[in-house]
Amino acid sequence: MASTMALLRAILRTARMARNSPRLAVGLPADDEVLLDAPDEHLAPALVAAGRGEYEPAAELLAGSREAAEWENRDRYTTRLAAFARSRPEWLEEWRRDRPHDPDALLVRAELAVRRGWESPARAELLRQVAPLITAAAEGAPRDPVPWRIALDHARGTNAGHAEFERLWGEAVRRSSHHYGCHVAALQYLSAACCAQRGDTPHTPRRSHRECFDFAETAAQDALPGSLVQMLPVRAAFAYLTEGGGAAVGRERLDAAADRAIALSNEYAAADPWPAEVRNLLTYVLVRLQRWEDALQQLRMIGPYATSFPWDRISDDPLGQFLELRDGVRLEVASGLPLGPPGERPRDPRSGHDGRSRSGDH
Repeated sequence: MASTMALLRAILRTARMARNSPRLAVGLPADDEVLLDAPDEHLAPALVAAGRGEYEPAAELLAGSREAAEWENRDRYTTRLAAFARSRPEWLEEWRRDRPHDPDALLVRAELAVRRGWESPARAELLRQVAPLITAAAEGAPRDPVPWRIALDHARGTNAGHAEFERLWGEAVRRSSHHYGCHVAALQYLSAACCAQRGDTPHTPRRSHRECFDFAETAAQDALPGSLVQMLPVRAAFAYLTEGGGAAVGRERLDAAADRAIALSNEYAAADPWPAEVRNLLTYVLVRLQRWEDALQQLRMIGPYATSFPWDRISDDPLGQFLELRDGVRLEVASGLPLGPPGERPRDPRSGHDGRSRSGDH
């Protein structure tokens, strides 16, 4: 009898998946419409020009972000331009030759040097050698927090002690107390300390993921309305779920981090490229928590904007991983829906109405 019931449940699950999965594609772009790390309308022309060996548009873009104190944009643009320069460095070299003291060129060069150092087996040694580039970038734009975000990444790579981290963190928040990139860099440093600290001995206490959550939750509570810093707890959840080890973090804390991130995601329009990375990260966490309906809702909010992170942490093909995951989430949601008539549209359990979510639901 038990085997018969198990077989019946499997048959019903398969039938629900076959019936409901196509209907749950409503609101999701087709696979060939999904873009990976699509630049915004300001960055795209700078990347195109850099591909032609021209640095002027990139210089104008970063100069504008510095003069307007648009630190979040400045950090994103610096990161993307440095990533482009890893394989196409000619335009950056020409920029350096023409304007050796340009604070924006110094910033991109510092970011690029730290990225290259992280990729080397001799990481700590190489990163120590590029410290003067970070200092030059910081001195070139004294109000800018981005060089201090780079410095925090550098500190993590060189296994800097806690006192040095505290000094760098103080410099960062003095310039921008709510800068998302600096908060992420600080959380990554603390998360790395969960696994190992410089000078550890068997009797040296290590930081726990709970401390990372403490930091992330405090920062999120103090964040400005709409700030991406509110996503920091879900970053802590990601680190805990992917790195493991240390004291266990309760499920309720993981769910609370996801709930806070969902609330922030709902403050942004669907298919908005600005929160795309944090929505991709949130989706990963929701999948690990098996919150399938919430994950599907975030996939609809993401629209066509897939991002390499976090999918490149689990696959060499982040776009393919994202698309595969979309299909898997739809199947999981479909298997839990009732077998309705073929023409019936799926009911959105969060919005309380049938079919596609209306704008008021976000």
